[in-house]
Amino acid sequence: MPSVVIAVGSVRKPKLGAVSDALEAYKSAFSAGLEIEIVGVETPSGVNHTPLSRSETMLGARQRVQALRSVARERGEPWQYFVGLEGGLDVLQADGSRHVFLENWAYAADAHGAGFYGQSGAILLPEDLAQEVVDRGVELSVAIDAYAGGRGIRDAEGAWGILTGGRITRRDAFRISTINAFAPLLNKQAYTATKV
Repeated sequence: MPSVVIAVGSVRKPKLGAVSDALEAYKSAFSAGLEIEIVGVETPSGVNHTPLSRSETMLGARQRVQALRSVARERGEPWQYFVGLEGGLDVLQADGSRHVFLENWAYAADAHGAGFYGQSGAILLPEDLAQEVVDRGVELSVAIDAYAGGRGIRDAEGAWGILTGGRITRRDAFRISTINAFAPLLNKQAYTATKV
């Protein structure tokens, strides 16, 4: 059976599951009977473990795709799409206060070089958690484990799950950002329509 292969710049289960879920939502955009195959490859983001700005988080997602392209060239892989996922913080000043938001970004690209960003939305970090990560430089994965009294939270529900009481998980947030990043690639009609 013919397949389309999507390479993801990670081997973490929440990220791979998110891409799988997102592509399932786009299944009708592919030819009938085409299998979707997802390949995880650990790639560097080239940014801090916990990016501290929106631009750094976006850069990390895009650099994972660039690394995937290099791997594809070196190995001669026929991957048709590339996905880079990165979670990070957006630190804002508003109303005289600091607000630290967790965001998840995706960068999706095709084999021809076209690429687009997608974002998950954002959730406010509690001030104690924000201080650990932003002010003390603790990685979010370590800080959320201590904050929630757990272990390996990033590979389970993630900070999103802890902060929303399980209503939105890390996988959910990456699914949304991946759907949004693929929109210009797989829903081209909406992006080439005549302007009103």
